[in-house]
Amino acid sequence: MARLTAAQRKALPDSDFAGPNRTFPVEDKAHAVAAQMLKGNAPPSARGKIQAAVNKKLGHKKSNVARQLAGK
Repeated sequence: MARLTAAQRKALPDSDFAGPNRTFPVEDKAHAVAAQMLKGNAPPSARGKIQAAVNKKLGHKKSNVARQLAGK
């Protein structure tokens, strides 16, 4: 994972951030994995959004268990 410079981070679109206030960049798979590992540092209300963005970036889909729990 390449470390982002301030200029690179500023150039990223808002859609490349999973957390509030442009936190938890997920512009590539390596950063998505890092966001997943660090999401415990985010406010509890933001953790679901971060996980959803990570899943989207990594191509994960809901597991059968998650679908069953959701009633789908």
